[in-house]
Amino acid sequence: MRSKFGEIVNTFEENLIAIILGTMVMVTFANVVARKAFNSNILWALETTVFLFAWLVLLGVSYSVKTGGHLGVDAIINLVSTRTRRIMALIAAALCLMFTFFLLKGSWDYWAPFANLQPTTGRWFPTGFADVRGQGWYETDDIPMIAPLRFLEGWFNNGDAYEKIPRLIPYMVLPISMALLLFRYIQVTIKLWRGEIDSLIVSHEAEDAVEEAAAKLKD
Repeated sequence: MRSKFGEIVNTFEENLIAIILGTMVMVTFANVVARKAFNSNILWALETTVFLFAWLVLLGVSYSVKTGGHLGVDAIINLVSTRTRRIMALIAAALCLMFTFFLLKGSWDYWAPFANLQPTTGRWFPTGFADVRGQGWYETDDIPMIAPLRFLEGWFNNGDAYEKIPRLIPYMVLPISMALLLFRYIQVTIKLWRGEIDSLIVSHEAEDAVEEAAAKLKD
C-alpha cells in the first residue's frame, strides 16, 4: 500500500511533467506560427523550451525509476539464483543511493547562491554551510518577468525590479529532481529489502518492442 506522502509525490511528479510537456508544445507552436505566418519571432521561446526540456529530462530520471523505465543489462544476474540476484540488487541500490546523495549535494551547492542561500561545505558530505555572496539578482537572458512572480523581487533582489525572471527559478529543478531521485531509490531499496522485487530492472520494454516488431515482420 502506498503512503500518503508517496501519493502526493506521485501526483506532483506526474502533473508537473504533464504541465511541462503541454507548455513546451504551446510555446513551440506559437513560435512556429509567429515565424511562418507573421515573419516574426518570440524572443523568449527558445530559452523557455530549453529550460523546460531540462526540467523534463531531470524529472523524467526519477519518474523512470518509479516506473522501471531505465535500461539495464541483466545478462549476469539472470545466471545466478534469486537470493544472489537480490543481494546484487541491494548492492546496486546502495551505490545508486550514495551517488544520488552526491548529486543532491552538488545540485544544492550550485543552486543555493542563486536563491541567496548557503551552499554546504565538505567535498563529499555536508560538514556545514559556507558564507557566500548571494546571486539572487542573476536573471535569464530572454524570458521576461511576469506579474505573479514580482514577490520574488523583495525576497531575492532587495526590492529591485527584475526585467527577466531570476535564474533561481529554472535552476531550481536541480535540487528538486535530485531529491525526487533519492526518494525513488529509497523506495526501490525498501522494496528490495522486503523481497517485493529482486532486481532494479523491472521493465523489459526494449525486449517487448523487438518481439512486437518481429511479429509484425512475420505477418
